[in-house]
Amino acid sequence: MKRLLLSTVLIAPLFLFAQKATLKTEAAKRADALTEKVIAWRRDFHEHPELGNLETRTAGIVADHLRKLGIEVKTGVAKTGVVGVLVGGKPGPVVALRADMDGLPVTERVQLPFASKVKTMYNGQEVGVMHACGHDSHVAMLMGVAEVLAGIKKDLAGTVKFIFQPAEEGVPVGEEGGAELMVKEGVLQNPKVDVIFGLHINSQTPVGDITYRPGGTMAAVNDMKITVTGQQAHGAYPWSSIDPIVVAAQIVTNLQTIVSRNLNITENPGVVTIGSIQGGVRSNIIPEKVEMLGTVRNFSAADEKMFIERIKTIVTNTGEAAGAKAEVLIPYSSHYPVTFNDLALTEKMLPSLQQTAGAANVKLKPPVTGAEDFSFYQEKVPGLFFFLGAMPKGNDPLKTASHHTPDFFLDESSFNLGVKAMINLTLDYMSAKK
Repeated sequence: MKRLLLSTVLIAPLFLFAQKATLKTEAAKRADALTEKVIAWRRDFHEHPELGNLETRTAGIVADHLRKLGIEVKTGVAKTGVVGVLVGGKPGPVVALRADMDGLPVTERVQLPFASKVKTMYNGQEVGVMHACGHDSHVAMLMGVAEVLAGIKKDLAGTVKFIFQPAEEGVPVGEEGGAELMVKEGVLQNPKVDVIFGLHINSQTPVGDITYRPGGTMAAVNDMKITVTGQQAHGAYPWSSIDPIVVAAQIVTNLQTIVSRNLNITENPGVVTIGSIQGGVRSNIIPEKVEMLGTVRNFSAADEKMFIERIKTIVTNTGEAAGAKAEVLIPYSSHYPVTFNDLALTEKMLPSLQQTAGAANVKLKPPVTGAEDFSFYQEKVPGLFFFLGAMPKGNDPLKTASHHTPDFFLDESSFNLGVKAMINLTLDYMSAKK
């Protein structure tokens, strides 16, 4: 009898391992069969990009696809978001998978047969619209993941929640949107999500590579608006003015001392950038007002607090020293927390990524000063966010167009690995929770 019990104890784990391996093999075959379909979806989305909170066409295609797979669908989440719920044939945890859907106000320069020619009005200007960050590929890959997992539904030990999110790149001033609004509207509830996975494609990482970082992987971000009000005068008589342009220039320079003199750069990086300065209408008029827009990036709550306090002090006091009035609104229209990969979850799921891409191709990366609103999900449930390489092999990352630029380009052969990585994270997490 003891020998029989011992045999049962030894055989059971082997049976479960074989069962999982068989399921992952089947899923991989299905993913391979979908490769051209995923590329076609991506090309269609790339040719028809939509800005944040306006992704109606994209959302409609996603919702129709999920319904055809027999997945329960909810639309209109956080304005244009789509959520699909796939209940597996066996009990288990709820795993959420997220893709963002929005494009950017960038005019495409890449010569592709499916290049975007879309134009729209943005901040009062006519602009081109382009998927210059790869969200089109995220949507297409998650559609592929949904099709594969729906096809093996009876063997899934848990529930998968597919989150197709609008407005990751932010929304116009005064609007709500993105992950923060999705969380507010209950996307992580009913059913309650246990864990969430997300990826971001990267145009400067070689195809075949996956990169990750435990803990703080992407920065917290606050945007800011600085208004400097002086005294207008003729450009020939500057002594009659309080010149807001000179004050604005001093503020820009003084803000850089926060990183160089206030931040302990041995612990965390940080960034203060002024990206827009608007003031004046002609060469011989000193204007009354200058407005500046900027962004601030940090990797800890303490650094974020210090940066905000120093920015307010520098802006106000620089203005006062010149006799001008300088005010700052921070955050102005958006704030994202640090994208923080749960340490235990990252360690637990690393073998899954290594098995999918090959251990030599899964690499630790330094912190990224870009920001991601995936962080709002991670504030509520453990999450893992990783990066998928899509730079053609042999290219120099320093000479390859970065994200948010007109020449942004992706090697579509990377998509298959992204699909498989998301599938395997789901299956491995479910099997580990048995």
